[in-house]
Amino acid sequence: MPTDPAAVPPGVPPPSTVDADRSVRLARFDPRFDPHQMPIVAADESLPAVLPERLSPDALRRRFAQPPPWQPEQLDDRFRFHRGDPRAAAVLVPIVTHSAGTTVLLTQRTFTLRDHSGQVAFPGGRIEPGDASPTAAALREAQEEVGLAPQGVEVIGQLPEYLTGTGFRVTPVVALVVPGFVLRPDPGEVAQVFEVPLAFLMDPRHHQRRRVLLDSGERTFFAMPYRPPGASEEHFIWGATAAMLRNLYRLLMA
Repeated sequence: MPTDPAAVPPGVPPPSTVDADRSVRLARFDPRFDPHQMPIVAADESLPAVLPERLSPDALRRRFAQPPPWQPEQLDDRFRFHRGDPRAAAVLVPIVTHSAGTTVLLTQRTFTLRDHSGQVAFPGGRIEPGDASPTAAALREAQEEVGLAPQGVEVIGQLPEYLTGTGFRVTPVVALVVPGFVLRPDPGEVAQVFEVPLAFLMDPRHHQRRRVLLDSGERTFFAMPYRPPGASEEHFIWGATAAMLRNLYRLLMA
């Protein structure tokens, strides 16, 4: 479905999208619970937003090249549905360097996938035997999923590994991407590709903590719902993707 230009933040080019059936977009993200319906426990309105000057490409390069002492806030989903040994995976955190401001490129996964179907996610997947490193896996997966060519990607660092409730130990690989690329999403894996301003994601006023009651007890998770200006539907960023973004916030605020 073409992007409505009115739904794009001022100064940011329209994000690339692919057709996605409305019933798919509105369906539940996970068969175990609907994260939309989980109550909001708190929002971190007292925490400061990352200053705009820290979100520029040069500032991001410097921060990952010489990171200060810092502590990630969350390194796992705090609940486990998969009981086997963790499976190695990697995702690319693509920060698009628009002149009007950096954005983060995200995908919505199709509902035909076995793991994390329907969720908002970074491009990525399992580390295969032929991958030389998590970075190689993240770049390969991004090219396979959305057609993002490795030649246009500048890897600047990694965030700490993250263990998902579905049993993946994920290495987030952070990269800068020059705008102007042409995406070719795989319709078997990706329902939609979109961009969210990095400034929005690095503002704790948009970081919700939600609560879910599972057999193992009460657990909380981060959510960062984003509705582009003028859009009728929001992108519900939650779970592992939101937690990795929260760790990025902690690094940039350190």
